[in-house]
Amino acid sequence: SASLLIRKIQIKTTLRYHLMPVRVAKMSKSEDSRCWRRCGEMDTLLHCWWECKLVQPFWKTVWRCLQKLTIELPYDPAIALLGIYPRDTGMLMHRNTCTPMFITALSAIAKTWKEPKCPSTDEWIKKMWFIYTMECYMAMRKNDIWPCVATWMDLEGVMLSK
Repeated sequence: SASLLIRKIQIKTTLRYHLMPVRVAKMSKSEDSRCWRRCGEMDTLLHCWWECKLVQPFWKTVWRCLQKLTIELPYDPAIALLGIYPRDTGMLMHRNTCTPMFITALSAIAKTWKEPKCPSTDEWIKKMWFIYTMECYMAMRKNDIWPCVATWMDLEGVMLSK
């Protein structure tokens, strides 16, 4: 992706930029290492990004959008969080469509990092529109619009339906 925003989100997620309550508790010598979303669970990296009961409805919405695009991916955190897709060649051809959805979803989760609420679908869609606009500007600037159109054509329908 040409978008620096997408790269920044990928790097921050992969390099564990966002601190977990477990790590903060160790640094501040505190006993409380429970989830900041106040779900009552012990907080780990996987819990914050995927397992928390306040984040799960959001991920289910993302997967429903994939189904609207007739993309059948396993409901797996490795795909959404790390970009590790199944080796099936049919799945790999959808990678360019799915990756912006997952990265903007991660951005929405990061935005509500310490808040006791589910990330907003509206916020997610707004972020996708922003990235879509930036990708199109960059493609026009490079005089290479067709790959951008091919990637975002399907996503545009999902974004308009929300």
